[in-house]
Amino acid sequence: MAHDGPPAAPPPVPPSGPAVPSSASSPAPSARTLLPLVVPSLAVGVASALVLLGVSAVADRLEHVLWQSLPDALGIGRYSALWMIVTLTATGLAVGIVVRLVPGHAGPDPATTGLIDAPLPARVVPGLLLVTGLALAGGVSLGPENPITAVNIALVYWLGRRAAPRAPVALWPALAAAGTIGALFGTPVAAALILSESLAAGQGQGQGPRPGPGQGPGQGQGPGQGPGQGPGQRQGAGSGPGPRGSLWDKLFGPLIAAGAGGLTTVLVSHPTFDLGLPPYPGTGWGDLAAALVIAPVAAALGMAVVYAFPHVHALFRSLPLLRHPVPALTAGGLVLGLLGTLGGQLTLFKGLAEVKTLAADPEGWSAGSFALMTVVKLAALTTAAACGFRGGRIFPAVFAGAALGLCAHALVPAVQPSLGVVCAVLGVLLAITRHGWLSLFTAAVLAADTTILPLLCVAALPAWLLVTGRPQMRLHEDGTPAR
Repeated sequence: MAHDGPPAAPPPVPPSGPAVPSSASSPAPSARTLLPLVVPSLAVGVASALVLLGVSAVADRLEHVLWQSLPDALGIGRYSALWMIVTLTATGLAVGIVVRLVPGHAGPDPATTGLIDAPLPARVVPGLLLVTGLALAGGVSLGPENPITAVNIALVYWLGRRAAPRAPVALWPALAAAGTIGALFGTPVAAALILSESLAAGQGQGQGPRPGPGQGPGQGQGPGQGPGQGPGQRQGAGSGPGPRGSLWDKLFGPLIAAGAGGLTTVLVSHPTFDLGLPPYPGTGWGDLAAALVIAPVAAALGMAVVYAFPHVHALFRSLPLLRHPVPALTAGGLVLGLLGTLGGQLTLFKGLAEVKTLAADPEGWSAGSFALMTVVKLAALTTAAACGFRGGRIFPAVFAGAALGLCAHALVPAVQPSLGVVCAVLGVLLAITRHGWLSLFTAAVLAADTTILPLLCVAALPAWLLVTGRPQMRLHEDGTPAR
């Protein structure tokens, strides 16, 4: 909503995400300059995982109350049409009240944010945590990744700048983002892939030297920063020599944070992305043809959502009764409840547990049922993100892709369920996230079979050609799509 934005935030990071700490024109990093990163990186990684686990645990408790204890006490079916509509509408109302009344308004309009953004003011954190927990428990079709990453970046940045004010300003957001992504996926690999994309994008945009372990204290920001420059950018960026040191030097601290975050999650909650799909029998010529069809079709369906997104967002902002967060989110919750009655209970929530239910029985639904769940999930994702719910899009997109892949298997039984799922997930994620490495990694881990990886790499090429250079599922402040 137009008024959702908080007061002026701390110095912004580059649009592609926080600068990855690295060496610049100073001597290349050495063990002596990298070792001081170990302790803060470990601390940030563990703390980031604990925030994620804490929010998830509270949301799970509240979900049990909302969807089991309360309807049982009232004598109402747990996932009856009436209860889905009432619960999601009430969730929208509760989130809207928090956004309207709590200081910081739970952060900026979520339609304008991504997975990794500039640090928010610390006073935004309580409201953002509260609305995230409510949305996760209430059945909203969004994941925790965006708001939890924003919370951890805000907290780590705020604490880090006070504990070590002379440290490079880009260090803390990079560590927090890496630690959170590592915790979300239970492995540092996803964080390394996303941050390497961010680093490559920064270099490609001509951004100059960035702060890192090889620089002197306080060189991450300076009075010479020009307007609109992110931390670590200096006036005349692009005119000086590029960052020195290997990619491992640049990612040394973030990889430690991601590893600590992933390990903490694994030790505490034992997550797994293996869907338990039927074993993949090996690649044949028919599999290649299927992959080259399914991934682009999934990407095209994802792009339909991306193109619809600004129009749905504009609808919630243009109607007089919906210009404020309480009525907008209440109406959004009502729409989500109606969509839930159409698609069934599996189309509720972030989708990670629900997709495992689908994968456990690929023959359990008809092609029409799988297609309906795909469309409903994507519609719910679009509505939730456009009306003002805070949440991420990765996990709902995984559910939609999995349902689409199983629909392909139901239509053409020769298409292996594992192949259909991973190719469709790849295509949908490429369109919605625009993170190529993350999409490829997520699709690959769902099958837990490395023999399918070469096929995924080939299938990604036509899908990427469909999405690159086109609008993203992210808006500027004026409502126009980012590119």
